[in-house]
Amino acid sequence: MCQKIKIYHNPECGTSRNTLALIRNSGEEPEIIEYLINPPSREELIHLIQDAGLSVRDALRTNVTPYTDLQLDDAKWTDDQLIQFMLLHPILINRPFVVTDLGVKLCRPSELVLALLSEPQRQAFSKEDGEVVIEHVNHIVR
Repeated sequence: MCQKIKIYHNPECGTSRNTLALIRNSGEEPEIIEYLINPPSREELIHLIQDAGLSVRDALRTNVTPYTDLQLDDAKWTDDQLIQFMLLHPILINRPFVVTDLGVKLCRPSELVLALLSEPQRQAFSKEDGEVVIEHVNHIVR
């Protein structure tokens, strides 16, 4: 049985919106988890990071105020401490993470989601900024 596609989504983020649109362009409707409202549990977050093959620092957003204010660029912080900061300040969690039967990815750029989708794209697709990703059905622009 196929598991439902999940996207850890921030509707304010263009990359997250583009990723969601690519999922929908395959005919799938994912479970949308607005992680700023409903953050993952500690265990979920650790699994997302590990299953995506990332380090904790790779999953950390660096261009947000808490990152600077907490001086998280300092190497003194352990992975456990960084996870705790991400749980306290979910804006520090990079996005969008997508989970499917084919794996887990941090989909930056958004077209990384294509490797996780079992259904083909149904029509041409351009990102919000106009960049063409799918020229026509199943023709990915590289």
